Amino acid sequence: MGTLSYAMLTSVDGYISDQNGAFDWAMPDEELHTFVNELSAPVGTFLYGRRMYETMVYWETAHNEPGQPDYVLDWARLWQAAEKVVYSSTLESVSSERTRLERTFDPDAVRALKESSEKNLTVDGPGLAAAALRAGLVDEVGQIVCPVVVGGGTRFFPDDVRLDLELLDERRFGNGVVYLNYRVR
Repeated sequence: MGTLSYAMLTSVDGYISDQNGAFDWAMPDEELHTFVNELSAPVGTFLYGRRMYETMVYWETAHNEPGQPDYVLDWARLWQAAEKVVYSSTLESVSSERTRLERTFDPDAVRALKESSEKNLTVDGPGLAAAALRAGLVDEVGQIVCPVVVGGGTRFFPDDVRLDLELLDERRFGNGVVYLNYRVR
């Protein structure tokens, strides 16, 4: 059975993007990018909402850009090798390999996917993660906290969800980022 995790880079005040939708303050350096690659190595399936998929589909062709460092190429390979499920009622089609489009988020179908999966899964993007959290599907939550306060924007956690968490792991990085990983009790 696979573990479903929700992890993103966030500001100290709990946002994944600022009021203008920017997240340039969350761009990982080599040390952090390599760590994210390690976290993602056991992932076999990424669950995306439309907006997150549209951001992440860049990795389908990122390896074609000249001069990419090895850690970026490693992430591109990990992303390309994984299955992707995109939940959207408005997206016409998907443009990446190993990707399927679902019109609605069905908690029972995700539960069955977790139970049948030999690899881990991630739910990516705060909107889709909120639905998975409300349905009790998320096993672990990881916050990669960047040393910035943005004052508003898109929140990492929804307002209407309460979670009791157990700290599993923490790590500090040279750029001031702190990783916190929790099990949902």
